[in-house]
Amino acid sequence: MEFLKELLLFLKTRKKFWLIPLVVILSLFSILIILASVPALGPFIYSLF
Repeated sequence: MEFLKELLLFLKTRKKFWLIPLVVILSLFSILIILASVPALGPFIYSLF
């Protein structure tokens, strides 16, 4: 959680608000990749696409 606090503080102080959607999308894709590695969840994830 400390990493997220520092990241948000960095974005706020440097006024890099355009990076927020990029960070959110990359984190969602990384969670999707981690969940796709679990064999039991594979059919449910593939049905989303």
